[in-house]
Amino acid sequence: MTSTAAGDTRKSFDLSKLLIEGRAFLALALIIVVFSLLSPNFLTVDNLLIMTSHVAIFALLSLGMLLVVLTGGIDLSVGSTLGFSAVIAGFLLRGVPLDVFGVTLYPSVPVAVLLSVALGGVIGAINGVLVARFHVAPFVATLGMLYVVRGVALLMTNGRTLNDLSGTEGLGNTGFEWLGFHRILGVPSGVLIMAVVALVIAVVLARTTFGRWLYATGGNQRAAELSGVPVRRVTVWVYVVSGLCSAIAGVILASTLTSASPTAGNTYELTAIAGVVIGGAALSGGRGNVRGTLLGAFVIGFLSDGLVLVGVSAYWQTVFVGAVIVVAVMLNSLQYGRPRRRSKAVGTTTDVAAAPAPEPAADRTAHEASPSDSGEPGSDPDSPPDRS
Repeated sequence: MTSTAAGDTRKSFDLSKLLIEGRAFLALALIIVVFSLLSPNFLTVDNLLIMTSHVAIFALLSLGMLLVVLTGGIDLSVGSTLGFSAVIAGFLLRGVPLDVFGVTLYPSVPVAVLLSVALGGVIGAINGVLVARFHVAPFVATLGMLYVVRGVALLMTNGRTLNDLSGTEGLGNTGFEWLGFHRILGVPSGVLIMAVVALVIAVVLARTTFGRWLYATGGNQRAAELSGVPVRRVTVWVYVVSGLCSAIAGVILASTLTSASPTAGNTYELTAIAGVVIGGAALSGGRGNVRGTLLGAFVIGFLSDGLVLVGVSAYWQTVFVGAVIVVAVMLNSLQYGRPRRRSKAVGTTTDVAAAPAPEPAADRTAHEASPSDSGEPGSDPDSPPDRS
């Protein structure tokens, strides 16, 4: 009798755990079922491809945000970086006047795209340096960058949208719409770009030393430093990648619309955070994966497009999306427990399970056995740990 009751309790616990961990997949399945019943056009091939193209923008932002969140940070500048990169691409394609020489330069499409994406990486690098080197709180640093970048985009365009980015054949700047409209084997190019970026990030997180450093930094920064993880370098690079992903999303969006608006991507930073949270990542850092983040982006994208398809008011759409985010955060709290407390004595977290604990004795032995080393082990936080 007692063993039977214990078995039933274990099964019930396993079921609840399964429901919590698979919430993004279950939510996506529920959305598909509900909107398929409400609208016969929801599950058509053409509509699915259109919705997936929209999801690609959200997913690229969320993938970049995931890396930042894994370190325990946040990037509020992804939406403005998206709009800024779109404006840069449009500005270049419409011609760069050089009044001194009396000529106007018309860069080719690849050059315009590469420069736009590179500037997104520069914005991310500035965020990373502010956070890692100058110890500015991520929320404050990226919030300031949000306003700076958005303001520059508005100044460049005087608040107007840059239209007709299809280019002119004689000037050699045509083909920009390829990113938004071209299809390979029936799949939009933007979706394929999203898939490639997701695959690269997934491999980096699962198969590389940088991925282990990233999780260790988010799990316990102090323990990671003592273990030899270059925490500052990791922090800077995750913001760079976030900026690159945002810029790629901006270029794809501008290509799809064949126009660039300085206000594009407004509030998209909240959408990116929502995708990460719905996907099961912990905002405290150290927990999350690409699969869950992609599912979270699909939940947001399919929910928004489904509400539009059935004729729900835009105001109610905001309410529904906000409710989904709140529920996702509540489920995260159930999955991961209470937030980790900070120790007043040393300023570190009390939960160090997510990061490797320092082993001074083993490091000291390895140091004494190597006559070429000098200094104390783990003294250089910017050098990788010795795994030999």
